[in-house]
Amino acid sequence: MSAAAAPAPQAIWDTLSRAERDAAYNNNAAVPDSAAWVAARDLAAAEFRATARAHLDIPYGDGARQKLDLYPGRAGAPCLVFIHGGYWQRNTREAFAHYAQGPLAHGWSVAMPGYTLAPDARLGQIVAEIGAALDLIARDGAAYGITGPLVVSGWSAGAQLAVMQLDHPAVTAGLAVSGVYELAPIRDTFLNGPLDLSDAEIATLSPLRHAPSHKPLAIAYGTAELPALVQDSRALAARRTAAHAPGALLPIAGANHFSILDELRRPDGQLVRAALDLMPGAAA
Repeated sequence: MSAAAAPAPQAIWDTLSRAERDAAYNNNAAVPDSAAWVAARDLAAAEFRATARAHLDIPYGDGARQKLDLYPGRAGAPCLVFIHGGYWQRNTREAFAHYAQGPLAHGWSVAMPGYTLAPDARLGQIVAEIGAALDLIARDGAAYGITGPLVVSGWSAGAQLAVMQLDHPAVTAGLAVSGVYELAPIRDTFLNGPLDLSDAEIATLSPLRHAPSHKPLAIAYGTAELPALVQDSRALAARRTAAHAPGALLPIAGANHFSILDELRRPDGQLVRAALDLMPGAAA
């Protein structure tokens, strides 16, 4: 088994060194030009956020990061709620602003919530914060031009947060991109320091340990991603298929953990099409 191989079955995972376990989830190391991807992303996001028609920094709680940005689209159109990743311990909503461009081109609205990062918040609190952000959008969205159904989405750690909120009463459907859906292996890696995952958190916050929601959920991953993330996406899709829960599994050919989000930025991107397909009656 290679250093970046998937962490299952457990018998194989148990034989890996700490360095091999770390490599299984180290997206920055797995993509040789990841630093260039991040630098370009941050620049594009800042340029877009500075000029877009938007309602920025709307508080949904008292915490410094408990704010969201709203980019209104066509009246009554769906709203894609995009949750950023960073293994629950880094990144900001601001750094992903430009990925609103794809849905906006189709008249959709986009909401981007931030959240408190570990170790300042435990993972259960982070999940609850996303629920509070959804509560605010559902309650006050019309004041900002957001009046359509909500599609909850996220990338990487944000995908786990999105799936955990699929049954929120305001959510109609979901789009999960390059997610981690089983948390137990994370505790055996460098990522666990700020998270300090407990047995209870692993049991209650791993989507693969939950009965699947029967709301539509599209699950996407890049074929050039780490095997651990590919495996989690396929496992979640298989679990949903067995439960007759609706939604497609979408392997994005050649995409790595960073390039896959270009499919959300481009109006004709595969992730944009996946979102549109979740709401077939809401086409522009």
